Amino acid sequence: MRDSDVINHVKTLCKEKGWTYYRLAQEAGIPYSTLNNMLHRDNIPTVPTIQKMCDGMGITLADFFAGDIGDAHLTTSQKEILGIFAKLSPEDRKYLIAYGKGLARMKQ
Repeated sequence: MRDSDVINHVKTLCKEKGWTYYRLAQEAGIPYSTLNNMLHRDNIPTVPTIQKMCDGMGITLADFFAGDIGDAHLTTSQKEILGIFAKLSPEDRKYLIAYGKGLARMKQ
């Protein structure tokens, strides 16, 4: 992946999640000014910064560089659930996971 591809991929992921760059900065725990400089001045992020953004978006570093290849085996419903999950805050993700586990236990 070229340097400009990294920046474009971050922009694409934000658009897919319906996130502002400010929200990404908040979720990733990085200063908004750092993210803004990276996206608008083509400053290439370091691997630790990419890792923080991945953590904030709920994806792995491998997922980031693999693009959509990693979810090719998922059904439409599974992709829909992951899309919803990706738009949630870390706290809301915990609630969704707990709810899902509760539902799964009821079906056993």
